[in-house]
Amino acid sequence: MRPGTLEEYRAAIVDVFPGLRPSGFTLLPLGWDCEAVDVDGRLIFKFPRDEEAAQALAREAALLTVIRPAIALPVPDMTLHEGPPIFSRHRKLAGDHISSAQYEALPKEARRLLAADLALLYAALHNLDSGKMADAGAAPVEPLPPPEDILGKARPLLPTDLQAYADRAISEWAELPPDPYGTIYGYFDGHGWNMAFDHGRNRLNGVYDFADSGFGPLHQDFIYSNFISPDLTARIIDEYEALTSRKLDRRRIALLTGVHRLSELASLAGDADHAAMAAGYVAAWAAHAAAS
Repeated sequence: MRPGTLEEYRAAIVDVFPGLRPSGFTLLPLGWDCEAVDVDGRLIFKFPRDEEAAQALAREAALLTVIRPAIALPVPDMTLHEGPPIFSRHRKLAGDHISSAQYEALPKEARRLLAADLALLYAALHNLDSGKMADAGAAPVEPLPPPEDILGKARPLLPTDLQAYADRAISEWAELPPDPYGTIYGYFDGHGWNMAFDHGRNRLNGVYDFADSGFGPLHQDFIYSNFISPDLTARIIDEYEALTSRKLDRRRIALLTGVHRLSELASLAGDADHAAMAAGYVAAWAAHAAAS
């Protein structure tokens, strides 16, 4: 299995869906696991880049059949063509990614509504029956590497002041007790690149990419919105606590965010371009932590 060309993907699609032959096909920006083709701005076809990604795509399609009727927020109604080649199909969720700058430009009410939508999503996902999700293919999320592995790879890529921040964060994380709410089924990927946000209406139309969802510590599910804004995460937590009987530990979430960013940097240590981007995320979070 290898990444294909747009023409190869088009041929595979129209072989199964001949009615789409006259349609417009656009290859979307490269994803980590799959390449995606937009057809007429209304359909998305995802092609896995390797066998591991193919298994994740099949698992995602199965999970969404359980998730979709249990939540209010739209998610892809994904069907799987087992091939060869294997690919998925779903109707495109209208909307675009939301960046930090775009979030900061939102009026206060739009921020509140976005947080409320995401809190409702998390509350519903966390209440899904673990046995039912396991039967659908859910598995534990990938754990963070050991502390010494993160520091060994990330620390040399950071300036002196950030090395001190990394030492403190990893040390505190190593002493952190287990999550007080244990393990739940969660999204674990709720950043702005997985959101279909309507920038005209300032409303969230849906979320996608559940390939990384699974069983993990409850507090960890709240770290990814920090890629958009710590203000959004704080609002999500407030809304989530109002919806559930759970009181979240904001310090734990902040610490996990910092460690996650360091682990991302460690995983990209051999990729100069992406490592520089990841180091920037570490610097931004360290600055926020220092100001908080």
